[in-house]
Amino acid sequence: MAPRKPSSSNASTSRLGKPLKRAFFARSVHEVAPDLIGATLLIDGVGGIIVEVEAYHHTDPAAHSYRGPTPRNQVMFGPPGFAYVYRSYGIHWCVNFVCEEAGSASAVLIRALEPTHGIAAMRRRRHADNVHALCSGPGKLTEALGITIAHNGLPLDRPPIALHARTVEVEAAIGIRIGITKAAELPWRYGVKGSKFLSKPFPK
Repeated sequence: MAPRKPSSSNASTSRLGKPLKRAFFARSVHEVAPDLIGATLLIDGVGGIIVEVEAYHHTDPAAHSYRGPTPRNQVMFGPPGFAYVYRSYGIHWCVNFVCEEAGSASAVLIRALEPTHGIAAMRRRRHADNVHALCSGPGKLTEALGITIAHNGLPLDRPPIALHARTVEVEAAIGIRIGITKAAELPWRYGVKGSKFLSKPFPK
């Protein structure tokens, strides 16, 4: 199904699906990641539809948890259903959702959103007008939603974070992950096929 076209009215008219509880994340990261496509992520009521994610497993050399726990990645080794936030390249924040049982240290990186709620606030935070570029990357979306290290370790089913299941079926695209050098051949990136809100188009 083609992605919905955003508008300023979406903030009050888009219908949200049932809330996702922490138990949703107590599964294989490879099951959770594609199931998040089309879900809605809100931070204090600001956010949109998840259109792109990447899965990271603890056996994966590209995962932060691959070499074991550190003060930075400790949240990944805890129970599922919590936010793992880290600074990327010392520049911007990235938000991940911890999956699988405690100790597995696997997570889903949220790469891009289709803005639907609080678009005016996103534009102010991003100093940008183009709605397609507001959340088209992991650093862009955290800036647009106001996500910082203060959100690290917070539960995904309690304020200020809210997650809602998708209400319509989406046509998924699958490809290799972006911006990594280790395990770069793994097809663990998922997104909405043909979406204009992706950080990078999937190969046709």
